[in-house]
Amino acid sequence: MADRKPPRISSRKQPKQARSNQLVAAILEAAAQVLAAEGAQRFTTARVAERAGVSVGSLYQYFPNKAAILFRLQSDEWRQTTDLLGAILKDAGKPPRERLRALVHAFIRSECDEARMRVALNDAAPLYRDAPEAKQARATGERTLQAFMREILPSASKSTRVRAGSLIGTTLSIVGKQFSESPRTLPEIKAYADAMSDMFLAYLERIERA
Repeated sequence: MADRKPPRISSRKQPKQARSNQLVAAILEAAAQVLAAEGAQRFTTARVAERAGVSVGSLYQYFPNKAAILFRLQSDEWRQTTDLLGAILKDAGKPPRERLRALVHAFIRSECDEARMRVALNDAAPLYRDAPEAKQARATGERTLQAFMREILPSASKSTRVRAGSLIGTTLSIVGKQFSESPRTLPEIKAYADAMSDMFLAYLERIERA
């Protein structure tokens, strides 16, 4: 049986003029609205074009299919999150443990602030998660985290740091998503982030003592 070809999720062309930029921005804004209102299962290029007030043909000039639109929404979200968390982890003016705690708090707040959109994007992930562009985007965040693990666990072996970083990243992603699926108050978010931070720091301290 032949392997399934990964979906094409790269944009057809990049907007170069202000008018083109405005068109792409309108399409993406409409796509976010349709996704939030209709969910991944009812998300179509026709609905997006109608909401944006453009023809489907105009939409296809920039996005070859709905997977490309959804990936663009996801990659924009990934980039924003990666930039935010990367700035925290690279802040050499603060001790590594303080940075890790700040990372957890920022991530959990972000998950809760954008919960509805994140859930919808997660439902749509099968459309693009195996594409090379998606793997490359995830790898960028993983490299940032692993660079931080070398700093917070300088004496640990590479395999130990990789395992610790993978555990922290996976736990943040899965548990953060589950926590944000219900409405949360600011005190609840803080308490949860504090507890998760304490858990991670205790785990790293045990590695250091080993």
